[in-house]
Amino acid sequence: MKAIEPAVSLQRLVRSEGSVPVPSLVRSITHIVKQVTDIERYCTGCGTCTLVCPTAAIMPEYNPFNKFLFYKNRGGEPYRRGGRRNDPSASTLDKLKFTRISMLTDPALDAGRHEFYIRTLLGRIPPADKLPVKAADGRLIVDKGEFIPPVHEIYPIMIGSMSVGALSPPMWEGLAMGVAYLNEVEGLPVVMCSGEGGMPQRLLKSRFLKYFILQIASGYFGWDEIIHALPHMKEDPCAIEIKYGQGAKPGDGGLLMSYKVLKLIAEIRGVPKFVDLASPPTHQTKYSIEESVAKMIQSMSMAWGFRVPVYPKISGTKTAQAVLNNLARNPYAAGLYIDGEDGGTGAAYNVSMDKMGHPIASNLRDCYLDLVKQGKQNELPLIAAGGVGKTGNLAANTAALIMLGASAAAMGKYIMQSAAECFGDEYNRCSLCNTGRCPRGITTQDPKLYRRLDPDKVAERVVEVFKSADIELRKIFAPMGRSTQLPIGMSDGLSVGDKEIAERLKIDYAC
Repeated sequence: MKAIEPAVSLQRLVRSEGSVPVPSLVRSITHIVKQVTDIERYCTGCGTCTLVCPTAAIMPEYNPFNKFLFYKNRGGEPYRRGGRRNDPSASTLDKLKFTRISMLTDPALDAGRHEFYIRTLLGRIPPADKLPVKAADGRLIVDKGEFIPPVHEIYPIMIGSMSVGALSPPMWEGLAMGVAYLNEVEGLPVVMCSGEGGMPQRLLKSRFLKYFILQIASGYFGWDEIIHALPHMKEDPCAIEIKYGQGAKPGDGGLLMSYKVLKLIAEIRGVPKFVDLASPPTHQTKYSIEESVAKMIQSMSMAWGFRVPVYPKISGTKTAQAVLNNLARNPYAAGLYIDGEDGGTGAAYNVSMDKMGHPIASNLRDCYLDLVKQGKQNELPLIAAGGVGKTGNLAANTAALIMLGASAAAMGKYIMQSAAECFGDEYNRCSLCNTGRCPRGITTQDPKLYRRLDPDKVAERVVEVFKSADIELRKIFAPMGRSTQLPIGMSDGLSVGDKEIAERLKIDYAC
């Protein structure tokens, strides 16, 4: 951040020596490191200085009054930052406990002794009586004239949407390599969402595309590149995600700051360099979110010959159930992705990050119970995101969301913090994801900064994170007797010591 710099200082020292001490003045020149007073280079608390100081003499100090510093709203512009909301308290997910435990065997041994098949389905799953399949002569005959929704088997923890542009080239490449290794070597079908803005052509035309979910958002950035690559694709993508909202800034759209729109990003997105890329509002030809979702699901399904699952991503709000009920009637909708208030690292105003949105636990629970009333809880999968792994409990948070009704959980900030050693936290430390000055090289397009990040090491850490999370999920599911099927909606296995949370989520109260 260039918030500190080497300098020369004149120091004055008064000394009294000898048998008859007479004060004398001694001046000396010393080399120091001083904090810069230029407001454009203020300390952001990223802590990089503590890593490079050989005597550990420098450290940032948190300022609890940071929201009142004048430089953050000069010109009447509200303070905009990256990172997550300033909320260090434990989330609802972290308060949930798994209390349905089998006493038949030693639970500590089960995770290592049983064979596990921790997988989930992404795509519409119609009831058996509505499938165009019939038995004849001991064989199943499929009526090819009828539509069968495409379904993919994936790992229940996804890497959420972080775009080429939001992340640096080494970070994105490291994540992609880690995902490919997990699929092809470790046998874990982990998938990753591309985020808004398209992908490099060489990846779109490679065999690795099947491990990625392509996102299209209202800005349509990068979509030309994807359309042009369609005839040359060796594999279909895992799914298509249509982004209508995100948890960090519900209703506010995406924003890639101009400092990040360098040559590579400008070419992929088909825009000039160094311009702010704000997702425009929904086109005026779409009267409502319901009409927009229906049109986009239909058109994207047609683009891939109805072979690829297509689903929308929305912010966690009170209107999520309205969108869900419309999707339940759409035979081509492959699911619903709900992003809670703690999601997102992109540029957002403080007021959006701290005061807007809906916690994912209760929003997901409302939607799942709505599906239960319609008898469609096993038909339309729900993907939950927003603060998953916020305090490091990735597997536990995922398991809790699954038992509240999710088919899968998505995380983004957690993989940045664990795989690339992000310096940020929820105390407004660093929070420079949006500025293009990430000191770790994770969310910047500046080669001087992202050269600090080794994509091979990122890939190794991604693999280690998912392998360890897989063991923890086994530890949680084994005592519940679930080794081959996810406990989706198995809320009787959850308890909480907060009576209000228990009543809100309709789970057991235990104290």
